[in-house]
Amino acid sequence: MSIKKILILEGGYNEEHEVSLNTSLEIQKVFNRIKVKYKVLKVNPIDFEKKILKYKNFICFNALHGTFGEDGQIQKILKKNNINFTHSNIYSSKICFDKILSKKIILRSKILTPKFIKLKIKDLNYKKLLNLKKIFKKFVIKPTKSGSSYGVKIIKNDKDLKYFLSEIENFKKEISYHDIIMIEEFVSGKELTVSTTKFFNKIDTLGVTEIKSKNNFFDYQAKYSKGYSKHIFPANIDKKNYKKCLNLALKSHKILKCGSIARTDFILDTKKNKIYYLETNTQPGLTSISLLPEQAKFKKISFESLILDILKNIN
Repeated sequence: MSIKKILILEGGYNEEHEVSLNTSLEIQKVFNRIKVKYKVLKVNPIDFEKKILKYKNFICFNALHGTFGEDGQIQKILKKNNINFTHSNIYSSKICFDKILSKKIILRSKILTPKFIKLKIKDLNYKKLLNLKKIFKKFVIKPTKSGSSYGVKIIKNDKDLKYFLSEIENFKKEISYHDIIMIEEFVSGKELTVSTTKFFNKIDTLGVTEIKSKNNFFDYQAKYSKGYSKHIFPANIDKKNYKKCLNLALKSHKILKCGSIARTDFILDTKKNKIYYLETNTQPGLTSISLLPEQAKFKKISFESLILDILKNIN
């Protein structure tokens, strides 16, 4: 396969615009180092289909994150126009970007995941929140279709609930692009993540990282700002749970039909000694502080090799 013509897709019009630009920059550095020619296209959903027709003979390196990047929409346009692209296919991108859909599929395979319900954002009010507190005691509010922990709120006690109620209108504005939210039971424990690769039809795991955040959880700021989170790698958990995490991530990658790279998040409830599936990301960050490159490095896989293998395993 020739990798002479490469088009990096970056930007996107969503809350993860800056993350995408950072990922794109890291990829450009690699191509510059190994002297691979490439072009860059800043993606705008309005005119993308028209613009992409100029790049019929290119391989698209998808450096996008979020809506119209990792949700199946851009993959559908590229497939329709017979343009090769990296990462996951239409099906996997669409399923994994929808937290409720992916959890339903995961549940069918008897993988534990915290209890959850689907709710329209317009129905989120004082009465509903009191009812949710009775059902779950502690719960997490998440947009169903968003990445990087954007818009995630945790309600653990009456103080959290009172504060959230005072900010509810601001929250609705913050996630105004979203109609549906997921209410998920809060599980306390160690935040763990496993990167997986599928190169030349073989799925491998890179390792388990425990994430300790300075914030309440591994939120947007903790993910993309230096000093806001600590990556413990390999994770400080017993061998049995470490192996189980790897197996669950491998199984999730297979079930959800992910492409070249993915990253699956879990919570280890240390009191119950149970591992809960949270979500799978088909477009994990490839920045200097991202988890997947960090885990790959530990496995003696250089960033250059990683990028080239992603390019060699296209849709």
